[in-house]
Amino acid sequence: MKKSDFTQRFKLTALALGTALALSSAAVSAADPVHWKVPVGFATTLPGLGDTILYVAKQLEDMSGGSIQLKIFEPGKLVPPFSILDAVKDKKVEAGYTWVGYDQGKIPSSPLFAAAPFGLEPWEFTAWWYEGGGDKLMEEVYAPHNTHPILCSIIGPEAAGWFRKEIKSVDDLKGLKIRFAGLGGKVMQKLGASVTVLPAGEIFPALEKGALDATEFSMPAIDEKLGFDKIAKNYYFPGWHQVYTAEHLLVNLDVWKKLDKANKAAIETACTAGVMRGLSKGEFVQVAAMKNFAAKGVTARVLPEKMLRELEKVTNEVLAEESGKDPAFKKVLDSQRAFEKSYKAWKDKAYMPRNW
Repeated sequence: MKKSDFTQRFKLTALALGTALALSSAAVSAADPVHWKVPVGFATTLPGLGDTILYVAKQLEDMSGGSIQLKIFEPGKLVPPFSILDAVKDKKVEAGYTWVGYDQGKIPSSPLFAAAPFGLEPWEFTAWWYEGGGDKLMEEVYAPHNTHPILCSIIGPEAAGWFRKEIKSVDDLKGLKIRFAGLGGKVMQKLGASVTVLPAGEIFPALEKGALDATEFSMPAIDEKLGFDKIAKNYYFPGWHQVYTAEHLLVNLDVWKKLDKANKAAIETACTAGVMRGLSKGEFVQVAAMKNFAAKGVTARVLPEKMLRELEKVTNEVLAEESGKDPAFKKVLDSQRAFEKSYKAWKDKAYMPRNW
């Protein structure tokens, strides 16, 4: 091919792409305005976990020329953190951004879409979600609650928690007063711990007053913001109970159905970008936090393998019990496990060993 031909084709391709993007932006701008109130479950100061929704809102505003605007409300300012599903379902707000594991009391299968103990790793979860039917399963589960869920961010594994004393075996968990959410909380209860679930802003005061002996919440950079290192100095890994942490934009189903295709596509695209941004930032900011903790006298410890095996055993018991109680839970779990099993044929051979 002559250089002049290549240059001409390049210019034509660039022009075509530019025209497509312009038409896409114009289509969104011409669509009906979307002005939503969006309460969030986490402070937007929390990296990866809370601030991704700000990125999504800004992207939507920019790509729509201002016709799509999400007004973000910090936890408790409009809706309590654990009441976002109800507010969306009842159309008190158009949408909410949260960790759906908090919906466990109303939707038993919800934690599987948020964080499953000993479950899929972040990129595995996104593969299952986008390509393995995970999104359709969650839509099916949330439809009776008049809610349309959209995966909008994901971060990597949490820490296993902050403890005032060393933890050497599952026997050390008996009688422990601990904040622990989701299915991991059920595992801890089964092992004799006294488990409570508190929103982020209430954890530090509970630790400070002695109402809690220990807590888990999130990744180091997020836990650092909440100040747990000022009270507990034993910081355990790995986060067996939350191998991934997914956040969703929950949209009132009636509101979602009334949106035109352009606005739906814009929101889905912005949330897909949010997934990548959340995962990227979540990984990037951990190193500095780990160094800061070491300087403050925090000891980062790894749970013994024997203890992890026992935690996995009890986890499987809990998952079996939940599957027996709720058909939707079993359906989602079976889907995740089937994907995980088939994926191993690639995962175990394609990636370098972790200890390389």
